[in-house]
Order: sequence, then structure tokens, then C-alpha cells
Amino acid sequence: MAQESLRLVCPPVSAHEGRLPRQYTLEGQGAKKDISPPLEWYGVPDGTRSLAVVVQDVDADERVPWTHWVVVNISPEEKGLPEGFSGAGGNANAGGGDGGVQEGVNDWKQPGWRGPVPDSHGHRIQFRLYALDDVLSLGNKVTVDKVMEAIEGHVLGEAEITAVF
Repeated sequence: MAQESLRLVCPPVSAHEGRLPRQYTLEGQGAKKDISPPLEWYGVPDGTRSLAVVVQDVDADERVPWTHWVVVNISPEEKGLPEGFSGAGGNANAGGGDGGVQEGVNDWKQPGWRGPVPDSHGHRIQFRLYALDDVLSLGNKVTVDKVMEAIEGHVLGEAEITAVF
């Protein structure tokens, strides 16, 4: 039987006709503001040693996407990231650079998730999941540039979904 291909799902985006709900943006209110959305994945390829997530606004700049979130060294045994994962219990520094889960620095120069801002309505937010044949050693400051360089030649599978803000 053939192995299922890698799939990525963001249930709130699916439930809202492809739109990113307000609580995952800077437009949310109170405790329901700027929280990281839940992600689920299926069909992780055999031989995967770690997973990485990169979330970017592909419409922010025509030359370079704007990075909202980077998470690396997720165990292939995990089936997703829960809502509010970013920053919960210090996830941004959990790895310490030695192979544990690490949240990278976004383009606001802050660790963890930072959702879209009100002036980016209509932008496409791309969630990408990478299945890797290695665990990344990126030091204490994880950036999207470091991740993209480190995963070159190590990607066993890739999945993406796009939400509209």
C-alpha cells in the first residue's frame, strides 16, 4: 500500500472558507488576539527525523515574503501544534539550539507567532510544513533564512495551505 502524501490542515481556516479568523491576527480582541492557530498534519514520510513550519505573507512585498512564524525540530511523532502553542510555556526558547522544538524570530524581530496586521487585508498567508531527514542545529537565534538554507537537500516531503486575511 502506498504511503499517504504529506498534508497540512488548519481547521479554523477550513471552517471559515479559507479565511484566517480574527483571533489569529492583530485585529482580535482581548485574550483572543494574535494567538497562534492550530495546525494538523497527516502522512509524515518514513524516515522523517523532524518537521519545520514556516508561515509567511506572500503578498506583503513582491520581492520577499513577510515571515509570521517559524517552528523547527518538531518531533515526527507529533500530529500538529495546538492553538496558542506559540509562547505557551516558553516554546520560543524550548530548544536552546540543541535539537528540541524551537520557535524562530519573525520579521517583527520577535520570537514566535505574530499574526497579520489590519493594513494587510486581502493578503495570502502561506503555511508550509517540511518533513526533514535530519534535526536542525541552528543555534539560539532561528530565522527563516537559516531554516531555508539548512533544509536544502533534507526535505522528504512538503505540504502547504494558504489562508486569506
